[in-house]
Amino acid sequence: MITLHHCVSARSFRPLWALEEIGVPYALKMLPFPPRMMARIYLDVNPLGTVPAFEDDALFMTESAAICQYLAARYSAGALDVAPHEADFGRYLNFLHFGEATLTFPQTLVLRYTHFEPPERRQPQVAEDYAKWFHARLRTLAPLLERQDFLCAGRFTAADISVGYALMLAEHLGLSERFADSIARYWTRLREREGFRRAMRAQDDAARAQGVSPVPAPDMR
Repeated sequence: MITLHHCVSARSFRPLWALEEIGVPYALKMLPFPPRMMARIYLDVNPLGTVPAFEDDALFMTESAAICQYLAARYSAGALDVAPHEADFGRYLNFLHFGEATLTFPQTLVLRYTHFEPPERRQPQVAEDYAKWFHARLRTLAPLLERQDFLCAGRFTAADISVGYALMLAEHLGLSERFADSIARYWTRLREREGFRRAMRAQDDAARAQGVSPVPAPDMR
């Protein structure tokens, strides 16, 4: 049985979206954000106190892009994944990890210096510098998405989920107004997917049923 521990619109949305695209059964455990402070018992599940925490029988994982890669390979062969024999296999892996390591990382600094730190330690200039860093890295995708609908292999893959979440977070942070036209159109295509919509409904329904606010925490907006 697959179990996903998730906070509304946090990084754990990546594997939630993948699960809904694939259609594999799972249990969704909702947590307030940040769980390491708001739900200390969660440290018994994941000592890091971060989401996602993902369980598939005895398997335990905490990295959102890696979980997407696992789900795509294990449960969606030929659909969300790109096989080693395909020409775009390397590009698929690169974009899959680009979404987290390159695009989400600078946004975490924006979050830290606009929300996480106490008022006297907030650094608007640092936040703006990392916002610019995010957009500079994102612009590398703009020419590619002028020519094609998705990142690689001529189809929607887990790489699009990884990068798509970074765009979702950018929207929460008020950074989406600076998207290039091709990036904005790509993000519209992604959020119009039925799998994305199901994931949004799933987190909303589960949050309400489990007594967690369905609205992203201030730190995620």
